[in-house]
Amino acid sequence: MASTYEKIATTTLSSLQTEITLSSIPATYTDIVLIFNGVRGAGPDLDLCLRFNTDTGNNYSNTTLRGNGVTADSYRNSSQSIIRLGVITADRTTLRADIMNYANTTTYKTVLARQDSINSTYGLTTNVGLWRDTAAINSIIIRNQPTFGSFESGCIATIYGIKAA
Repeated sequence: MASTYEKIATTTLSSLQTEITLSSIPATYTDIVLIFNGVRGAGPDLDLCLRFNTDTGNNYSNTTLRGNGVTADSYRNSSQSIIRLGVITADRTTLRADIMNYANTTTYKTVLARQDSINSTYGLTTNVGLWRDTAAINSIIIRNQPTFGSFESGCIATIYGIKAA
């Protein structure tokens, strides 16, 4: 990562998990970046989702564009309890989510995400998400939606702070 990026926290799963929590995020950066790399456990493909500060209200929305070189589609989710970011398959998947102005207490929080998968069904997915809350983000929960399935052992979630954006 560039010298303006500073690692805040990283978690590597040692067993199957349905949720990953990155907490105690300091409010000392302008933006934060989440990098997820991993696969799903046994079962169906997973929707990788974010939730901030344990907010389970319907305060999230996202717009998704997806293409695999053959087909393309898009969809929108409004008034959700999570931000959907991408699909985690049995193939290695990497997702990057940029969360802007995460510590600002006067604006809603915007997330720009990109997921790359070698799975030919999903290919490349880009998302823009919105958390309709002005609270500073101090924890991020990465989970799957719906609530079945799990992330495989060895999945890695890392969050970086951007010193000056």
